Amino acid sequence: MSQDVSRAPRHTKGSYAVGRVRPLVALAWLAPALALIFGVVLFPAVMLFQASRSEYSITGLRKGAAGWRNYTNVLEHPDLGTVLTNTVIWVVAVVGLTIVISLGLAQFLVKNFPGRRFVRWAIIVPWAASLVITAQLFVLLYDYNYGLINHALKSLGIIETSIDFLGNDSWTMASMVLVGVFVSLPFTIFVFIAGINAIPDDVHEAAVVDGASPWQRWRRVTLPLLRPALLVATVLNVIYVFNSFPIVYTLNDRNPGYLHDTTITFMYKLAFKSQEKDVGMSAAAGVINVLLILVVVAIYLKVVNWREETK
Repeated sequence: MSQDVSRAPRHTKGSYAVGRVRPLVALAWLAPALALIFGVVLFPAVMLFQASRSEYSITGLRKGAAGWRNYTNVLEHPDLGTVLTNTVIWVVAVVGLTIVISLGLAQFLVKNFPGRRFVRWAIIVPWAASLVITAQLFVLLYDYNYGLINHALKSLGIIETSIDFLGNDSWTMASMVLVGVFVSLPFTIFVFIAGINAIPDDVHEAAVVDGASPWQRWRRVTLPLLRPALLVATVLNVIYVFNSFPIVYTLNDRNPGYLHDTTITFMYKLAFKSQEKDVGMSAAAGVINVLLILVVVAIYLKVVNWREETK
């Protein structure tokens, strides 16, 4: 006699199917993470938006509602165009150079050579160190009178007189980009090392059997299979560099105005360093800054998805 399978119990009493848990159990496990998200992300975001629509005294006391006036003042600020241009140059240059250099270094660091472990440990140091300390170290290296960089360049006969890396407008942004790349390399390199190590050896062996050259194997095998790692590294670096306050402020604090500022230091100066000293405007600039990051990341993810769908 055949058994009616449709009426057979799917699981024993008091148990759930594989991969399912009771809602209360799931909520208990997720509660710490949800509390952290609410306390660190959602609540500050709500308070920031409220502050952006409020008016404050020069001492930071709330005087009342300001409506959308703070946003209008930020968008009409005479230096906003300069700040946005600086932000684009800063993010594109740092992220682009970081990705390209990291790809090359990661390809080298996955190979076996004497001392590889120590080299990998050394690469971690700039990422582990405080950004303020690293930026201040570069301030000393860039120093016009006593900086080691000027001393080395003059000793090699490359220059005759010292370069004011942080005081000369022609050199300031490039000097900041160099520091930004330096502190962004460790994380990106290790993301790419993990991505390269995840590629099966059989794929490379098949390419060798097919007669592919080293360049063809890298371009047609390694690089396409690194797409997930490239996506993660690019998105996280864009967010990280966009919000990199310590580097830009520490290297640029001696320069008045907003000539070399990005949006993150622009909002700080609006509240504490400029003639406005307006907390409401600073909060409005902060909201605009968050929206800019979200738009940039969304566009990048959309472009990446579109290219994957067309292939």
